[in-house]
Amino acid sequence: MAATNWAEFTDQTNARMAELRKSMPEASKGFAELARAAIAPGALDSKTKELIALAIGITARCDGCLAFHAKAAKKYGATRQEVIETIAVALYMGGGPSMIYGGEALSAFDALT
Repeated sequence: MAATNWAEFTDQTNARMAELRKSMPEASKGFAELARAAIAPGALDSKTKELIALAIGITARCDGCLAFHAKAAKKYGATRQEVIETIAVALYMGGGPSMIYGGEALSAFDALT
């Protein structure tokens, strides 16, 4: 993967997703409700849930997942060290490809405010 401008990438992705949401409003509304419910604090706090989502994004090799969940993890107070430990778990579960995407996830976390 080439160097990524994560802020530009999220802006582009948001624009594309806005267009898609217009095309399927009911499904989009349901997905948004699912996302809110899944990340809402419960037995696990929202930060932990976003770190889990980031780990899944790494193992699934999903650039959009890296960008959005790194940004959300930061919003909920994740530290750089917590992201690094999340990447270590993803590496354990996903092998070599997760090492590559772990580097991308850390790049996204560092770049996005």
